[in-house]
Amino acid sequence: MNMKKIAPFEKHAKEYDAWFDENELVYLSELEAVKSMLPDSGTGIEIGVGTGRFAAPLGIKLGLEPSKSMASLARKRGIEVVEGMAESLPFEDSSFDFVLMVTVICFLDDVGKALSEAYRVLKPGGCIIIAFIDKNSPIGKMYEHRKNEDVFYKEATFYSVDEVSDLLQQAGFKNLSFCQTVFQDTAEGEQVEKPEPGYGKGSFVVVRAEKTTQA
Repeated sequence: MNMKKIAPFEKHAKEYDAWFDENELVYLSELEAVKSMLPDSGTGIEIGVGTGRFAAPLGIKLGLEPSKSMASLARKRGIEVVEGMAESLPFEDSSFDFVLMVTVICFLDDVGKALSEAYRVLKPGGCIIIAFIDKNSPIGKMYEHRKNEDVFYKEATFYSVDEVSDLLQQAGFKNLSFCQTVFQDTAEGEQVEKPEPGYGKGSFVVVRAEKTTQA
């Protein structure tokens, strides 16, 4: 992630963090979907941990984050944060049972390199969980349309489920599975939405893929 992409998060970390309180039902729906795809045990890390809004309630103790101001908010939520980039992870091979990325891939300079790095630091049999806004979904299209007006998404590149799947497979991941949530406009949500398997209806998609033990 280059400095141009990091700058809005550095400058507006509190504003970013406030979104989760202002859109609590959407946030809780997203949290539920991510939780449903996480392994029950093991050592994990969230790449692009942001302000810790996912890592903290999910019990993930370690995060990587390039923005200092975002990292300081995550630390207040009890997360140990290492400052660094997804494309060059400062960890040994086979360090983790799972890697989580939530709405991070749209901000990466080189998604392929970041996924290869995630693959490297995963133990054989480990998995990556990627949550993202589907480019082809109603909210994805709205974000794309309004991105120049949005301080955070101005520099973002949105991806479709097929594009993310292809990138995962190119990095060596296998056995992809999907779930989805946020089935209506974010302003219309009146309750926490339960995740459903698959994709194509929900705007927020979570994909889980494995680093298999076979070479």
